[in-house]
Amino acid sequence: MADAHIALRALSRDYGTGRPAVDALDLDIEQGEFVGLLGPSGCGKTTTLRMIAGLVQPTAGAIFLGGREITREPAWRRNLGLVFQSYALFPHMTVAQNVAFGLRLRKVPRAEVERRVAEALRLVRLEGYGDRRPRELSGGQQQRVAIARALVIEPDVLLLDEPLSNLDARLRDEMRVEIREIQQKVGITTIFVTHDQQEALTLCDRIAVMRDGRLEQAGTPAEVYNRPATAFVAGFVGRISTIGCEVEERAGTRRLVAAGRPIPTPAVLPAGRAMSAMVRPHVVELRPGLADGEPGLVGTVKRRTFVGNLIEVEVDCGPEARVLVEVRPGSDQDRLAVPGAAVGLVWPAERTIVFPI
Repeated sequence: MADAHIALRALSRDYGTGRPAVDALDLDIEQGEFVGLLGPSGCGKTTTLRMIAGLVQPTAGAIFLGGREITREPAWRRNLGLVFQSYALFPHMTVAQNVAFGLRLRKVPRAEVERRVAEALRLVRLEGYGDRRPRELSGGQQQRVAIARALVIEPDVLLLDEPLSNLDARLRDEMRVEIREIQQKVGITTIFVTHDQQEALTLCDRIAVMRDGRLEQAGTPAEVYNRPATAFVAGFVGRISTIGCEVEERAGTRRLVAAGRPIPTPAVLPAGRAMSAMVRPHVVELRPGLADGEPGLVGTVKRRTFVGNLIEVEVDCGPEARVLVEVRPGSDQDRLAVPGAAVGLVWPAERTIVFPI
């Protein structure tokens, strides 16, 4: 992107373990974007964030901020706000003193410090909490103090390193909404590290999915979820079923065959014969059975699990075809989902995601 606010070019970090922690990463982030670095533990996402922050030096590559290379600049000169997983609040300081810490290091006049601290606390809805100590706050309130401390210095970029992982489920949901609202209100470019796909899908403008130090795919949540670039992305982002299949050629056309049956086949198939077909649970429909030659699978219901507003059904269609289906409680499909029952499975051909094996 020509107007990228942050640009990573062949960014690498090697700790001498035999495999780089980050391997030739290229990524552009626009002004005001909220981008998530998503991936399993050890994929390099936190190392990437720390290289951007200046806390880890790259082995190779370059980092640009607003068109200026900052690869070797010390952290204090980069004007970045960083929120750690552990919050890293000073327990002996009050909330106001914690928020003011970065301003005092910058020798900001006292009156200006007081004004900006009050604004920052108002932004995170903690007016009136300035005299409290961190130990007197809930986990969510401590997280908001950490965000206020990062924003009060008016950084060019906000960096969030798994900021919700220490919160319980209810607080995580609340803080997702609050972080997004604060980011949109301020309009700050934000990079958010997480291993939680739900956080990434609900919070981010774009998601960069990483694996073994490399970028697998960068795109909007809808692009990454509906059009994954690799089998890893398809399996990591959202629930999905994998079906082992082969390509059968008949009368000049190619179709997918699994467990002895044709299955819904997209218009374009990759080259090769052995395929891995993947399908999301919410697009699959349960039926009492299938007509001869009708694309789909037949199998036996193995289990049904209540997950609130949905029933998750697992259907065994063969050794390489265990398929998950989501159905509404009380629906016709729910009534078919009796463990041991024989059922048919169908879905739109365009929703079959195919990768060569």
